[in-house]
Amino acid sequence: MSGSDKFKNSAESMKGEAKERLGGATGDKDLEAEGSADQSKADMKQAGEKIKDVFK
Repeated sequence: MSGSDKFKNSAESMKGEAKERLGGATGDKDLEAEGSADQSKADMKQAGEKIKDVFK
């Protein structure tokens, strides 16, 4: 996995976590769900990059 991809995925995951926490704190269920989805998407991307690395 390239360093820039790893950084982007990590940043996206942190952004999703922040959205999820903000949504939980303010009672905004849509924002909370969006944050959770962002985290899941980032985790899937990171897993895909790791699989690519295995086959290099």
